[in-house]
Amino acid sequence: MDAETTKAAELSLPQAFLLLATNDLDGTPEVPVFALRTTLAGAILAELELLGAIGLQGKRVRATGAAPPTEFQHELELIRGKSRPHTPKRWVSMLEGRAEVQRVYEGMASLGIVERAGEKHLGLFKSTRYPEKEHGPKAALLEKLQAAFSGAPSEPATSDAQTPVAQTPVAQTPVAGVPDAQTPGAGAPETNAPEPNDPDAKASVTNGPDARTTALIALLHAAGLFGKLFPAADRTRAGELAKDYWPTRAVEDELRMIRLAQEEAATL
Repeated sequence: MDAETTKAAELSLPQAFLLLATNDLDGTPEVPVFALRTTLAGAILAELELLGAIGLQGKRVRATGAAPPTEFQHELELIRGKSRPHTPKRWVSMLEGRAEVQRVYEGMASLGIVERAGEKHLGLFKSTRYPEKEHGPKAALLEKLQAAFSGAPSEPATSDAQTPVAQTPVAQTPVAGVPDAQTPGAGAPETNAPEPNDPDAKASVTNGPDARTTALIALLHAAGLFGKLFPAADRTRAGELAKDYWPTRAVEDELRMIRLAQEEAATL
């Protein structure tokens, strides 16, 4: 895959998060492994919601009945198959794990964005890492996120060197539960609240980042990665986005429980 094709590859939210959370050179996580796995689980829920496949009804996650094409079909079927819907936090705890992380990495390896590397023992990989192979997608993500907080339009640049990663068609449509990054205090709407008649017009007026970019900012903050990537950006606003978005609230709740368990174990 050449550089131009790689830059144009469509990245899901889990792929975008994992790419930003991985060291370019050695392929190691930039956050603790438990935070990586937990936030990736939240990114899967966020991706399915952006595609219109799931939504939050009351305090439970339910399938909408829509069947969009997605690489997370297995996770969607799990949600559909539950006779008693779970809370977002419960789904995060069920979906987090090493297998999910590796599957998303392998998907990016197949796109030529990262490459598999590691130490072998008896012919098998004892430990696997995924260092960067093509920098275009990550550079485009960083540029788009920077533009979101600098107030610059989030439109793709015209030059090849600055072409952001292409988004899925639904990315430009605001999704219920995704806060407006330009409106302080904006939160998740009521469950049965009607959607705006013209979402595109609303986005044009606010001139804010699209729902996919907003969700990615919230995920990065929940993982403790946003400040590392953008030390000069407004962390308070990023925190508001994470608090107002149900997948990242679930991630933060689960991470809080993990940290409490670790602290308790350390005192034994």
